[in-house]
Amino acid sequence: MTAAGDGRALRAAAFAVLALGVIGPIAAGLAQTARAAFGLMPAIGAAQAGLGPWRTLFGLPGFATSVQLTLLTGLGATVLSLAIAFALTASLHARLAGTAAARALTPFLAIPHAALAIGLAFVLAPSGWIVRFVAPLLGLDRPPDLALVGDPWGIALILGLVIKEVPFLVLVTLSALTQFPVRQHLAAGQSLGYGRAAVWLKVLAPQLWPLIRLPLMVVLAYALSTVEMGLILGPSNPPVLAVLLTRLFFDANTALLLPASAGALLQAGLAVGAFALVWSAERALRRVGLWWLRRGGRGTAAEPPLRVLAAGGLVLFAIGALALVALFAWSLAWRWPWPAVLPESWSLKAWTGAGPGLGRAFLRTLVLALVTTSLALALAIAWLEGEDRGRRGRAGWAEALIFLPLLVPQIAFLYGLNVLFLRLGLSGGLGAVIWAQALFVFPYVMIALSDPWRALDPRLPRAAASLGAGPWRRLVAVKLPVLLAPILTAAAIGMAVSVAQYLPTLFMGAGRIATLTTEAVTLSSASDRRVTGVYATLQAGVPLASYAAAFLIPALVHRNRRALRGADA
Repeated sequence: MTAAGDGRALRAAAFAVLALGVIGPIAAGLAQTARAAFGLMPAIGAAQAGLGPWRTLFGLPGFATSVQLTLLTGLGATVLSLAIAFALTASLHARLAGTAAARALTPFLAIPHAALAIGLAFVLAPSGWIVRFVAPLLGLDRPPDLALVGDPWGIALILGLVIKEVPFLVLVTLSALTQFPVRQHLAAGQSLGYGRAAVWLKVLAPQLWPLIRLPLMVVLAYALSTVEMGLILGPSNPPVLAVLLTRLFFDANTALLLPASAGALLQAGLAVGAFALVWSAERALRRVGLWWLRRGGRGTAAEPPLRVLAAGGLVLFAIGALALVALFAWSLAWRWPWPAVLPESWSLKAWTGAGPGLGRAFLRTLVLALVTTSLALALAIAWLEGEDRGRRGRAGWAEALIFLPLLVPQIAFLYGLNVLFLRLGLSGGLGAVIWAQALFVFPYVMIALSDPWRALDPRLPRAAASLGAGPWRRLVAVKLPVLLAPILTAAAIGMAVSVAQYLPTLFMGAGRIATLTTEAVTLSSASDRRVTGVYATLQAGVPLASYAAAFLIPALVHRNRRALRGADA
């Protein structure tokens, strides 16, 4: 078989796996959810189609408030994250460019949402670190009676979402900025008398937007449908819609499965409506932007808001860092009375007393992450190698399909997929959980690996081919070693995404597969912060160790190359 034919076969195989293993399950899950949403679930005796589930859903106490909270927290967190990420990039572009930004933001990218939420709860609670710091200044002899976590407006949830998503959007924006000459644009604009903020808003932002639109929609879809962060930081009665639906799905009354399925479809509809709102806002801002450009103002009024947003972003990073430290501190604290800033005594008893459950959860988490990431990485490499051998570039429609699992709210199709797996006898085991997690791990692995792979100097494989190396040998001996750092980075991202999965593990594991994430979320409502801190610290430690390995292994493997380069110099 020729290289082109071999490439077509590889790409066809990768696409078949994508279609049958990723897109097919999502479509099947949505179809099952839609059937139940309109009253068809023979397993519980519901055999007559109708609108009864929707009437039951709309009649639930606090339902309207849950929808309002979902829109407020989801849209508010997304808009605020975008504004802060843009302000930080504009203000600190020169310092953030390059690998330094990735390394500085790694802890925030690696830590799972649940672990960050638990750490923030430790920091923001009435007896948390921030209040302990200011208690002597305010003369507080007891924790204040304030709902700082789980507040009815969802402010703590918005804060947690912003802290988690801003680093992702900053890296996406920095990556997009490499595609055009930023310094030349800044120099040209400032030479004409425009302020730095005006150049970023009038010249760079319109070029950036098409490149970051899709990642922003991924952030928006997650913010509208988050469950674990909603459980830990969001209001509890009524909660955000995704949390309400999760409670309905796992209620002992099976009749509630029908309104829960209707709510899952509504959750998907909210995401679609939010995407339409983004599309409408883009067109409205385009008209406003043209009017602003034609006015010819120098935009000096934009400087103060940009600086305030950037400063706010740095404050949020500081709070996020404090949350990470709080996890570790509580896991080692033994006696920590109010209002002491640090524990009076430290101990490993919380770690040693966690019992065999901690070890089993850790082992399951590690196995799931390793297997899921390996499968996703193999599929991504097969896809990209098929592109190379078939001499075909990016397929836009295929990349849109890859993003699909990140744009559809998880709760909209996971229960339907679980029903389908039950019929096939696949639900409740590690295999089902691996499959479900791979739906979300593969897109991130593919996104992380595709640009470095396509940027590989084509002269390297050509030189190997001229020496008689076949396609497989060129892949193993040239491409994979040269791309070791991006491959390991993509693997670290896959590990972090796998470890963070809560709903896929809960639904597809039928509540029987305990991981660090499911246990940490469950323990977050318990009274013992020490045990919760142990699980959350270990949950955060697995992705952080993966990122550390992704930085250290290439440095060790290629140390001789750097030494040789230094000797030549």
